[in-house]
Amino acid sequence: MKGGISIIIPVFNEESTIAETADKLKSPFIHEIIVVDGGSSDKTIEKAESAGCTVIRSAKKGRAAQMNTGAEYASAPILYFLHSDTKPPKNFAEAIVEAAQFGADYGCFALQFDDTHPVLKFFSLFTQLKTKWVRFGDQSLFVKKEIFEQISGFDESLILMEDQEIFHRLEAVGKFRLLDGTVITSARKYRKRGVLKLQLYFTLIYLGYYLGVSHKRLLNFYTKHIRTD
Repeated sequence: MKGGISIIIPVFNEESTIAETADKLKSPFIHEIIVVDGGSSDKTIEKAESAGCTVIRSAKKGRAAQMNTGAEYASAPILYFLHSDTKPPKNFAEAIVEAAQFGADYGCFALQFDDTHPVLKFFSLFTQLKTKWVRFGDQSLFVKKEIFEQISGFDESLILMEDQEIFHRLEAVGKFRLLDGTVITSARKYRKRGVLKLQLYFTLIYLGYYLGVSHKRLLNFYTKHIRTD
């Protein structure tokens, strides 16, 4: 596809991951790597620039706002949203371009953790299902820019579950593709908080969101039990 892919990485104090991740993204299909900073106080920006990324400082914090900011700047016809601590599979860019050429409007990869804990291995199996109900930001997301603009991007009112919410709107307007291969994402929060405990917290947030618990309450719960920065 002419123009290739704009990779968009929202960051906040990711000096330990951003350079290594950027190094994994080299491909002739990649038009640009846009790192959108949400106010880092460490060396994230310096390391991203040294790795050849274009750095944008977002006026608003939060992944949804940062990813929308990156999308506005992006000039390629395909957007690929990626977390700083997630590594895509080899030839990921070719897989995305091929999927788009053959009719996919958006999609993602299945997920694995960089940890062999059986609970994490079990939950990663669900990401192999072709359903919107198990789609999360750690799996990354590619979407044609025209489709992304059609649905007005991520919902910036959401600090949590913005990744789930956008898949519901994308399903209404485009064709999904679960790509072959898996992304490898960091289990650092699990190692810090405890695998069983943290998975329970994430499950409660997921259920609370769909049961109509207010976003403010969910965010308070997240800040108290999960947030590590």
